[in-house]
Amino acid sequence: MKTKVILLALFVGFGSIINAQDDNVLTNKNGAAILPAAGDWGLGFDAAPILNYAGNMLNGSTMNSMGAAFDNSDFAISGKYFNDATTAYRASLRIGMGSMSMDQLYGGANGDSLTNTTSMSSNAIVLGGGIEKRRGHGRLQGYYGGEMLIGLGGSKDSYTYAEALSDNNPFSRTMEEDYGSSFGIGVRGIIGVEYFILPKISLGAEYGWGLTFASIGQGSTTTESWNGTAAVTTTTNTGGGSIFGIDTDNNGGAIRLMFHF
Repeated sequence: MKTKVILLALFVGFGSIINAQDDNVLTNKNGAAILPAAGDWGLGFDAAPILNYAGNMLNGSTMNSMGAAFDNSDFAISGKYFNDATTAYRASLRIGMGSMSMDQLYGGANGDSLTNTTSMSSNAIVLGGGIEKRRGHGRLQGYYGGEMLIGLGGSKDSYTYAEALSDNNPFSRTMEEDYGSSFGIGVRGIIGVEYFILPKISLGAEYGWGLTFASIGQGSTTTESWNGTAAVTTTTNTGGGSIFGIDTDNNGGAIRLMFHF
């Protein structure tokens, strides 16, 4: 009878192990799931600032830096949705708009304090989407897949002068520089790795290979000059261009921190 009870216990225990393996649920000692599961969302960003801050806390005096090569240069917010434990849909988004003005003070002919102003504006939009397949052992997870990225942007500088052109101020000067709008599209294959340092919190890095095409629209420069009797405004086109390339990316090895919920 005792032998039968032992065999039954072993059978039940073995069955539990099989179920745990089938479910592929890795938990910590408190029972919290470590890896993302179906229906989870992920949000990620460049981890370099956090790692720099942690290093500064440890030594208290020296500014630690991972170097510019480790920074995420596209500034896009990245997210994921897990269709199941091994498949995730990726998305990237950046909507950037900015303006800045700078004043330059100088003394006028009568000793007055005059101000010239330079105004700068720019915009940048990045949209991306893709899919990744995942596999791994324990906290270490690898993934591969592909994505497409589309980018739009442009910038312009404008100049305002305190003194109008005249016989006493007969100069030629720039009024506006429009650098043209840009459009880019890229398709890339990706391969990467993540390590889950805490339940559903991971550090990871990825490499990509793909092709990119970018088109830069025609820009213009507007100038103002004095012709002896009046101010004349002239606009000159500066032309555009295009870029095409096939290459690997992320040679600096940007490190990404991901939260899953």
